[in-house]
Amino acid sequence: MSERIGVYICHCGTNIAGKVDIGTLVEHTKGLAGVRLVREYKFMCSDPGQALIQKDLEAGTIDRVVVASCSPLMHENTFRKVCERSGLNPYLFTMANIREQCSWVHLDGGLSTEKARDLISAAVHRARFLEPLEKREVSINPRTLVIGGGIAGIQTALDLADAGKPVVLVEKEPSIGGHMAQFDKTFPTLDCSACILTPRMVSVGQHANIDLLTWAEVEEVKGFVGNFTVKVRKKARYVDPQLCNGCGTCWEKCPGTRVPRKGSVHEKLSLGPTTSIYMPFMQAVPPVPVIDTETCIHFTKGKCGICKEQCERGAIDYDMKDEIVEYEVGNIVIATGHQVFDPTIIKRYGYGSVPNVLTALEFEVLNCASGSTGGRILMADGSEPKSIGIVHCVGSRDRHYHEYCSRVCCMYALKYAHLIKEKTNAEVYDFYIDMRCFGKGYEEFYDRLLGEDVRFIRGKVAEVTEVPERSAEEGKLIVSVEDTLLGLVRRVPVDMVVLCTALEAHDTLPAVAKMCSVSIGRDGFIIEKHPKLGPVATATDGVFVCGTSQGAKDIPDTVAQASAVSAAVLSMITREKIEIESATAEIDEERCSGCRICNNLCPYLAIEYDDEKGVSRINEALCKGCGTCVAACPSNAITAKHFSNRQILAEIEGILSVS
Repeated sequence: MSERIGVYICHCGTNIAGKVDIGTLVEHTKGLAGVRLVREYKFMCSDPGQALIQKDLEAGTIDRVVVASCSPLMHENTFRKVCERSGLNPYLFTMANIREQCSWVHLDGGLSTEKARDLISAAVHRARFLEPLEKREVSINPRTLVIGGGIAGIQTALDLADAGKPVVLVEKEPSIGGHMAQFDKTFPTLDCSACILTPRMVSVGQHANIDLLTWAEVEEVKGFVGNFTVKVRKKARYVDPQLCNGCGTCWEKCPGTRVPRKGSVHEKLSLGPTTSIYMPFMQAVPPVPVIDTETCIHFTKGKCGICKEQCERGAIDYDMKDEIVEYEVGNIVIATGHQVFDPTIIKRYGYGSVPNVLTALEFEVLNCASGSTGGRILMADGSEPKSIGIVHCVGSRDRHYHEYCSRVCCMYALKYAHLIKEKTNAEVYDFYIDMRCFGKGYEEFYDRLLGEDVRFIRGKVAEVTEVPERSAEEGKLIVSVEDTLLGLVRRVPVDMVVLCTALEAHDTLPAVAKMCSVSIGRDGFIIEKHPKLGPVATATDGVFVCGTSQGAKDIPDTVAQASAVSAAVLSMITREKIEIESATAEIDEERCSGCRICNNLCPYLAIEYDDEKGVSRINEALCKGCGTCVAACPSNAITAKHFSNRQILAEIEGILSVS
């Protein structure tokens, strides 16, 4: 072999050098076959570190590069670019991970050094068989698909559209707005939610660069970065948006109802009309109603038709059908948002079985000026409560449900306490584990509430019950809690309880993730490419994530992340072409038996079957070179470029050769 290999060992400060004997590694590596030189440096990823490699390459001293440092996920591209700048094919470089796989996971310094020595030996053996790969590029379609019309999707769509790029915004509900459209005020500034959101919703509806599809869902995604084809199902509204002017005559005359007209105040909570033809709320965009076919008398009994008779513009169309539309897009942004935790399963809190126990979202609707109570805080019987308990961390920070913190519950609980004090004379009891006020102006808001006579009780609520133990508890809800500041178990009688329910991943998210070939984490949210360095990208090029699809967060963080996604998408669009991974799999059609095992196993849906030839084919633009198909192929017809059998066997020989 005539390869001239340069090995560069990184100290990574004390991350590696604090546990591994660098001097021993250098001496060992100098004796390996094919190694022309060995260098060590404190931070090989720094400019001086990269300059060491570049200088040796430009001098022609070496023609292969091995860097022993951290995970390839962190700096593989960094060192590939150094090779490319120096005139070396970037695939003639490889890494040995002696940090995450060595110094960080072993306590014994001697054993860590031995393992690092083995890993470097393996990388050097493999480097001898590396082959140059051809650089490949694909063009980028400037149109972007945004899935989800909450504040995250709205911000992303407006940023892209204002930059002059076409956007397709798909929302499964009849109107954009998401959860924020259901809020009365936002913390900590107590801005009117509708006042700050509605102008943006209207801008989306009127923007020339945004194709807004509400009451619609993405059904299929095909293709690869820069060149996706998506199919969207536009569900039948039974109202022609071109003819409807949103006058409201239809729902004013509708005899059907989707929300009970009789019952308690809390059973009739609604923001929009309660009839079978309705708008979700009065600031809806587009301002076009939709018919709920499950409660509409025409669809359930074949009678009625009053809305059609009353509509002077003839906008009602009972024969309307679902429609499939197709778009070519270059990038996809997932912004499907979240849903709130259903506290019914926590029986001890009494939600669903005990009157006057509400979820946080129900309390938002109760507070909303455009809601069914006009913003008045009322109990189920219509009277005003004299005392209200607010229970934090319902379903979050609990290993039985969600271990993570929802990050917003403390702050919206403080907002509720303020609103209760502002609108009623009720006593407010705030039951918290610890108060997490981390955002700008949040701690100041907490201080403000401390001066508003809110009674804070630190402790996890054990139970909410109607069963009294003394006369003062008769007719009340009793909140049982261990007050950890006083060291007492207390029973606090109140008239109403608000449960601060966790934010959790939407139950439609797994289907969307599967369509877009991205992964879901243990917490149910989409896994980002890197939690610190790639928080809005995913493992699939061209697919991005923002808002509460990625994890629980508040509105400011959601808007910031949405703008970050827009910047990332614009960066790709303005380049017009991007380079894609060359280390992909390839199929030898002569050896392929057409069994299709690989087709079903590929996590990136990169393999298709050619019916005419009876063989499988790989779409290299989709392939990530994960090797799943290579390992599964019974005919040994698939090869992974950059990870061939010969290269992997050499790596194994390198480890075994060290004694």
